[in-house]
Amino acid sequence: MQFKGASAIITGGASGLGEGTARRLAAEGCKVAIFDLNAERGEALAKELGGVFAQVNVADVDSVKAGFAKARAANGQERILVNCAGIGWAEKTARRSSSGDIVGHQLDKFALVVNINLIGSFNCAVLAAEGMLTLDPDASGRGVIINTASVAAQDGQIGQVAYSASKGGIYGMTLPMARDLAREGVRVNTILPGFFETPIYQQMPPEVKVNLASHLQFPQRFGTPAEYADLVAFMVGNDYINAECVRLDAGARMPPK
Repeated sequence: MQFKGASAIITGGASGLGEGTARRLAAEGCKVAIFDLNAERGEALAKELGGVFAQVNVADVDSVKAGFAKARAANGQERILVNCAGIGWAEKTARRSSSGDIVGHQLDKFALVVNINLIGSFNCAVLAAEGMLTLDPDASGRGVIINTASVAAQDGQIGQVAYSASKGGIYGMTLPMARDLAREGVRVNTILPGFFETPIYQQMPPEVKVNLASHLQFPQRFGTPAEYADLVAFMVGNDYINAECVRLDAGARMPPK
């Protein structure tokens, strides 16, 4: 797919992996639309990149529809969607409290994580696909959808049951979604990032980051949003990569905790 002039939507685009992706696609000549809850960061980044910002909650159907409408009014129908919006949560399936009480996982928290990470990504993908199908195909087809899962989809750790379920759902829907859209010329791929220098990880104590980095093979450091964006750019630009789930994790395989 050609980058120059292509319209791209990036969810969670105001920081972290999404910001890195927005910067890379803009540098490649794409017209970018940034979806995020953080209006201050999102507006500033969109202004810097010459793009458009929409304050979007991916868990809210009406909010997502309004965001797509705003992006399309400014940049035209998107040919690229990159889903980076998501949250984390740490809680065991069941545990004993310090007082000895048995406490089960909060169902509302499990539902929240799944609703944002999995259903939010799916809804954005559906709306993008609907729009892409209205386009005339070129030599590269009609568009590409890139979702963000996590190594936790395969190597979920203790306390990651909700997060792993949400990311495992993204991993699992990649192949059938790609098959659904193949005859229409829309590709679907998923990235499974490991540890990256994002706002969440930057808040960790240094000793925790050192411990996490010890599970990496090489290089033994956290990845950067720019490195994530490199893989996004490859998946956009290489028309032959489709229905793939690619780990981006410096060879890490996570232990139980």
